[in-house]
Amino acid sequence: MSDLAEVDREQWDALDHGPSPFLEYGFLRALELTGSTGGKSGWYPHYLLAEVIADEDEDEDDDSGADDTGDGGDAPKGDRQEPRSMLVGAVPAFVKAHSYGEYIFDWGWSSAAMRAGIEYYPKIVVAAPVTPATGRRLLVHPDIDRAPVVEGLVAGVRELADVYEASSIHFLFVTEDEQRELSELGFAPRHTYQFHWHNPGYDSFDDFLARMSSRKRKQIRKERRRCHESADPVEFVAGADLDERDLAAIDRFYRRTVWEHGGSDYLRPGFFEELQRQLPERMQFARVTRDDRIIAGAISLETDQGLYGRYWGCDDDIEFLHFETAYYAGIDRCIERKLPLFEAGAQGEHKLLRGFEPSPTYSNHWIRDPGLSRAIESFCRQEAFETRQRMRALADYLPFKKGD
Repeated sequence: MSDLAEVDREQWDALDHGPSPFLEYGFLRALELTGSTGGKSGWYPHYLLAEVIADEDEDEDDDSGADDTGDGGDAPKGDRQEPRSMLVGAVPAFVKAHSYGEYIFDWGWSSAAMRAGIEYYPKIVVAAPVTPATGRRLLVHPDIDRAPVVEGLVAGVRELADVYEASSIHFLFVTEDEQRELSELGFAPRHTYQFHWHNPGYDSFDDFLARMSSRKRKQIRKERRRCHESADPVEFVAGADLDERDLAAIDRFYRRTVWEHGGSDYLRPGFFEELQRQLPERMQFARVTRDDRIIAGAISLETDQGLYGRYWGCDDDIEFLHFETAYYAGIDRCIERKLPLFEAGAQGEHKLLRGFEPSPTYSNHWIRDPGLSRAIESFCRQEAFETRQRMRALADYLPFKKGD
């Protein structure tokens, strides 16, 4: 099916999503309703479902002596209810005619395919659209044996690729255990990295800084102090408490940042308002004010297992404001709420000096053409070696004391 409205929200969210909120019903539905997926977006959704039918005879052993007809007879055939189904697994798959908004880059692959005379598009992508955050892609109910459901879901994705004559299937930002599952099912593993902040159990921001060398510790304190001299402290505002002025500012900041960096505004106008309607319990707005004006902010989505920072922007350019709003305030919040993980978006080696560590990210790929498949698998093996080397080199720039 191509419309999530046809799926029961409660059953979808009862599947195991892990720490990430980006495949929860509310986030995907907000994308749909605003045209950020579907329509002309280039992300054409297909929700593949695995269901089990409830046992029709489950009530036959009821010894209460009562029946549903009130007269001791059999219920009329026309009044019998349809068998009940339970959602035990799901995959959100997207048919794509481009590679924008994925963040696991395959432009080189598409270029190689074109030179070889191979049609690279359409392709199938299994991911959280326009969101470079790790999370489960093969959603399975936690009370169900996972292996057969995963095999069935993957078979369904392969069938979808056949229907569209897609050149390839790409599972993006999967978890480490999902990468192993998909590798065993014939999908080539690919290794990339981002910068994530991990909380071993800090008691305070000063406790976090205490791990750093004296020079780095002083630099961060200076950055925070200079920012606080020019703007009010960051305030986290829950999604349910956002008003029209907040939502207008969030949208304005997002579009300004996109335009200034030459990006694409994948999230269509109205997305943040719809996200507030669909998923208010996950939204947190890191709001910065000055003279009663909202001058900067960043949206985060929060679960009890992690904070996911997104969509930073500002009206006033203040030194170190970006670091304070998008990084330090989020670290403060994770420490306060005992959250183990803070993902603050893709890229950004400047995160290293603020305590964000090189962290592996995972994807899996299946290519229909045998020759192109062999070439890409060879590339992924070499890239994995280079990625490990690069991560080790980057770790030398972390601000922590030697030996820590």
